[in-house]
Amino acid sequence: MERLPGFRDFYPEPLPHADAASMALRFHIFSAWRRAARRYAFQEYDGPPLEPLELYTLKSGAEIIGQLYNFTDKGDRAVALRPEMTPTLARMAAAHERNYKKPIKWFSIPQLFRYERQQKGRLREHFQFNADIIGEPGPGADAELIALLIDSLRALDLGPDDFVIRLSSRRAWEGFFQKHGGKDDQAYGFYQAIDKLERASETESRAALEPLGIALEEVRAFIQSAEPTEELDFVVTNLAARGLKDFVKIDYGVIRGLAYYTGVVFEAFDRKGEFRAIAGGGRYDNLIKLISAGKVDLPALGFGMGDVVLGELLKARGKLRSVKSGVACFCVIEDEALRDLSMGLVQRLRNLGVSVEYSLAPQKADKQFKRAHELKADTAKLDRDASGALMVSLRSFSNRQEKTFPFADLEKVVEHENWA
Repeated sequence: MERLPGFRDFYPEPLPHADAASMALRFHIFSAWRRAARRYAFQEYDGPPLEPLELYTLKSGAEIIGQLYNFTDKGDRAVALRPEMTPTLARMAAAHERNYKKPIKWFSIPQLFRYERQQKGRLREHFQFNADIIGEPGPGADAELIALLIDSLRALDLGPDDFVIRLSSRRAWEGFFQKHGGKDDQAYGFYQAIDKLERASETESRAALEPLGIALEEVRAFIQSAEPTEELDFVVTNLAARGLKDFVKIDYGVIRGLAYYTGVVFEAFDRKGEFRAIAGGGRYDNLIKLISAGKVDLPALGFGMGDVVLGELLKARGKLRSVKSGVACFCVIEDEALRDLSMGLVQRLRNLGVSVEYSLAPQKADKQFKRAHELKADTAKLDRDASGALMVSLRSFSNRQEKTFPFADLEKVVEHENWA
């Protein structure tokens, strides 16, 4: 039996083959996302993976149905596996926003599903880091959210030479569209055409813009001018004050094709341009009002960052050296006469919060050391010195340095080890 196309099996280390999805890498990415979000005082939330189909058609129109895993359930309800998290967040916030002080700063790491053609960096399922701020209309929230995006990538050892956040404004593009005689019922088609400029051919772009009465040259001139709006200027100044200016640039080539964006929008790209967007987001001040049928009207903004493209980027930039199996220490039992005492060592280490593995059955020492190496784990083993005193030999995987100390000093030594 094989897995469905576009889905992944996540294997522990060592991986069975080079293309297998790594559970250790997934944990590494999720941990970095959570650390960054919590430093910014974001609280974690989650929602159901199955939602009413209407939640997505209300936001994106009936055309999204072709991209969904949707069906009628046993209660004769039209439902869909969630393709994104923002509608769920809007539904949850609209239902209980009175219970939370504003601004609300929430994050989630959901698994999302889309029935789409598979391509590089895009599968039919992926995990995504979503971070949103609800209830704050000012540009300070935009700067805070973008700073979180930057720091969540920095937490994975990526720097300004690895990625850039391209900042743009839907308000600026709305002004351009209206100036050129655009009509409300043409706006979605216009945003889609601009969003695809970098991926479409010149002929395709001209064909999309021509019915709107807008020349491709006018669009390119507007992008080239890159005149920042007041809110974009505030965001850049705010990020510069944090020392993060090198991570951002104004770029009106970004517009975000989804119709619900209302203000500052942005996308993260690798500097070499080898991959599709790493992350994207912006302000969506009208979505909660739409989802709640006008009962709750709160400004909001957020971003999403998927694990697929990010994982490819980390591999390409050699940033996976710190990805480990999760096992911190392998207890080697060379002398079976010391197995019972070694069990005491294993348990004491685990009581101290150290992740420990060992061979459940007698095994040659070289095989045990090989297994420790596969797990990228430090090793610990018991011996007796010339006087018969019980000693622990601890060897570091990272630098191969070894230290030996009395078993009685274990707790004191562990305090100085960087064990997860």
